[in-house]
Amino acid sequence: MVDVPVREPGPGQVLVAIEAAPVNPVDLATAEGVFHRMGLVHQPHHTGLGAEFAGTVAATGPGVDLPVGTRVAGLLGGFDRDRGAHAEQVVASAADLAVVPGELDPATASVVALNGLTAAQIADLLGEGGGRRLLVTGAAGTVGGYVTTLAIKRGWRVTGLARPADEAFVRGTGAEFTAAAEVGWDAVADCAALLDEAVALVAEGGVFVGVRPGFVPAGPGKITAHAVEVHPDPATLTHLLALAATGELPARVHAVVPLDQAAAAYRAVAAGGVRGKYVLRP
Repeated sequence: MVDVPVREPGPGQVLVAIEAAPVNPVDLATAEGVFHRMGLVHQPHHTGLGAEFAGTVAATGPGVDLPVGTRVAGLLGGFDRDRGAHAEQVVASAADLAVVPGELDPATASVVALNGLTAAQIADLLGEGGGRRLLVTGAAGTVGGYVTTLAIKRGWRVTGLARPADEAFVRGTGAEFTAAAEVGWDAVADCAALLDEAVALVAEGGVFVGVRPGFVPAGPGKITAHAVEVHPDPATLTHLLALAATGELPARVHAVVPLDQAAAAYRAVAAGGVRGKYVLRP
């Protein structure tokens, strides 16, 4: 934990007083130096952690029409930043924020942006299902659960791949369940980052959508392959928050932890085995 000067919002920016910010696997990867080694982070002193958040607008820069006091949620794009959402305050682009529905508490609102937008962008790459068969790997995880919900709405016949202990959750999303997928799917959404193992499950002429930036499938297989690199999308986030408010999108919070216990929350996330997110609260 470090103390840094308060940063004033510039043109088009707002200062958000953080009320809730989840710990995600991407934060662990950043802390471990994964993105530094990939050449995506160049911070000379310290790297900001925390990609998504919910909070209240505390100050606005020129050209912003969001009133102070507005409850918002958002996603910080990219990795190369000296400050993130695991903090008391963050400066963000007003254009990247969505207003939080009154029915949503801050912790629940905070867990939607990163995984929800990732899932929505996966669903966009998959397109309309038209009754075709889609396998979602990691279907009991947050991204996998969201992809399942959104893909079913777009006409896919979804089967979730997960551990046997997660069968009830997967079926509860409206999907079929498998613990050992066969080859021959019209599309695979690889939310578990199985990579080439998941690519091998796609039928010829099918579609593969992965979550590992820069991943290129091995071999010349005749499939269409995409890799999602999630980016802020306030219109879609507004829609996802509305779905979370009605319960149509399962936004799962495991525990809310004080910000000064962030290290313990990081260790708990790294240990795995928990459904729902650890959320930091300043």
